[in-house]
Amino acid sequence: MKIDRRSLLIGGGAGVGLIVAVALWPRHWSSELVAGKGEQTFGSFIKIARDGKVTVAVPQVETGQGTWTALAQIVADELGAAWETVAIEPAPLVRAYANPLAEEEGWPTGIRITANSTSVRAFEQPLREAAAMARAMLVGAAADRWNVDPSTCDTADGFVINGVRTFTFGELAEEASGRSPPANPSLRTGGKSRLIGQPLQRLDGPAKAEGSWRYAADVRLPGMMFAAARMSPPGGRLRSFSRETIAAVPGVRHLSARDNSFAVVADSWWAAERALHAANPVFSGEKQNPDPRSLFDAALASGEADELFSRGDYAAAVRGSRPLTATYYVAPSQHLGLEPLSATARVVGDDVEVWAGTLAPDAAYDRARRNGGTRDASFYPMPAGEPAGRALEPDAIPLAIELARAMGRPVQLSLSQSASQNHDHPSGGALAQMTALPGAGGITAAWKMRAATAGGFGAALAALTNAKAPTRLGQPDLAGSVPPYGMPHVTIEAVTVPVPYEAGYMRGSPQREFAFFTESFIDELAHATGTEPLAFRMSMLGGNGRLARCLQAAARLASWDGGGPGSTMGLAGATAFGSHIGLVASASIGDDQRVKVHRLFAAVDCGRVINRGLVEQQIAAGLIWGLAQASVAAPEWVAGMPRARPIGGIALPRLGDAPEVVVEVISSSEAPGGISGLGCVPVAPAVANAIHAGSGRRLRSLPFDLAAA
Repeated sequence: MKIDRRSLLIGGGAGVGLIVAVALWPRHWSSELVAGKGEQTFGSFIKIARDGKVTVAVPQVETGQGTWTALAQIVADELGAAWETVAIEPAPLVRAYANPLAEEEGWPTGIRITANSTSVRAFEQPLREAAAMARAMLVGAAADRWNVDPSTCDTADGFVINGVRTFTFGELAEEASGRSPPANPSLRTGGKSRLIGQPLQRLDGPAKAEGSWRYAADVRLPGMMFAAARMSPPGGRLRSFSRETIAAVPGVRHLSARDNSFAVVADSWWAAERALHAANPVFSGEKQNPDPRSLFDAALASGEADELFSRGDYAAAVRGSRPLTATYYVAPSQHLGLEPLSATARVVGDDVEVWAGTLAPDAAYDRARRNGGTRDASFYPMPAGEPAGRALEPDAIPLAIELARAMGRPVQLSLSQSASQNHDHPSGGALAQMTALPGAGGITAAWKMRAATAGGFGAALAALTNAKAPTRLGQPDLAGSVPPYGMPHVTIEAVTVPVPYEAGYMRGSPQREFAFFTESFIDELAHATGTEPLAFRMSMLGGNGRLARCLQAAARLASWDGGGPGSTMGLAGATAFGSHIGLVASASIGDDQRVKVHRLFAAVDCGRVINRGLVEQQIAAGLIWGLAQASVAAPEWVAGMPRARPIGGIALPRLGDAPEVVVEVISSSEAPGGISGLGCVPVAPAVANAIHAGSGRRLRSLPFDLAAA
């Protein structure tokens, strides 16, 4: 990848952005970073300036989940820096910053990706080790000046300290960067002068609050023009458009009609969109039932299943018996983010430059390079404003490059909100037949789930790496399918559903779908055996003490009443992303015959807490987001695309509808787990279980459908 030698700032606000410049490398510790004037690099994650500013290179994308703050806080704590001196910048697009959990998560190895709540889980240890090495080098430099043993020195608030003597990091940076890093630096222990766990201010907060944080649609380049577009449905083609009506719109400079797209370039985006609307492009597409449920039913009934997990002998355990059975369905759902698909491109000869928001910047760079027809390109990753996962696939890049090449000027392509909805890659959806055999004392003896799902995450990963879409479900599409309970006989099967739409990655999925199946059916089993739902779960959680503690803590927070007939309380739990959550929901059916959620009480064990404020924020936000996904009507489907709906008319939850949310974070010394997708996993079954307790109606579909209960 070419790096422009001219300084370039992306982002906004102090400490937010990407600086590309020319500098010398340190002598003993190789680095992928480029130091600015007065800066010294300490490996590939840390720079320290002469004025004491500590800059942390963050490999992950900030989508509002607080990743940039959490990862910088890990470094600041281990280094002993003062938080007010810490800044961040996106790490360079090189392989050294690949997600270390890729293989474990079932992703292509070497990929740099922000997904599945992996950021802190993946980078806590590498960042701690990098900061510990930098700290040792700073201490070594100070100890040499004082002629003392380094073990008598420490760091705190941006100083190296020996008794009453101090040096600032800035005073030592140049000398320290020339030292050889220690092979095995010791990590901090104890709680003195520690930043870890504190609810420190978010680094992205000020820039977002005053509006200088820049997203993909905020890029402005000299001579730039603006484009709007419509794209064909999957397998469709452009059939017709009105050329005459475009000429009547002032400011139009170019139109592009291809089999798979129709675009207009103009002096402003509004002019381009007006012209596009007037042209009325018409595309062909396959006819489709507006509700894809029948595809899932057919696959579940007759599709070839893969056995994903087996424990004990389920067939022998249920032979000659009549197990309890229930079927659950989660419809494909849209991301419904406010940020439209957008990309900016500049093409000068063989030089291709692209600006776009993405959760996988190295894959987006490869896409820009391929679409630009060049062996190299310059890609500038912008922060993603769509937090639910649609930004994983930056689909606007190819057409933006094509239009910029045709115009000979920079072009920013932005799809309208409606077009962005049409070309959403929704969650795959899932249907599951649950079967279980109660055993002695109410404990479930045998458990089987046969699920039919379109997946989505696997297809998105294949698209990122320019590979063929998988024909079988893989690990990313089946995470969370194995229940967290200790039933002796368990079988999990999955069937791939062929769907006409392009499914993709969704925050919290597929764990969200499988938790709805598992926790709803667990509640059914508890009531069928006459066992209190919390006690029923606790009897099977001997091997998962962390989840058991979360369920007990949530019950305590809510003053759990047992969830019996007439109660408004429902219980659910989940183990996901290396973390655990127990949730009690208080909900009822309102006079308008809609589900009304009054209170949510969550207890979370996410291992070592980096920033308690971030944990509480993300759990609460995940609960509200998951509630919206469970409440908003599923889209109608036309030719493999969700029909666009006005954002104001989708009945998204409003502030006045939001329930009271209480979050308790359970202290733990275990390795950090993920949190950004955790809250949305158990909320739907907890609410559904509460509705059953209060009304006797069992909600077995998402979004909630009271008419079918």
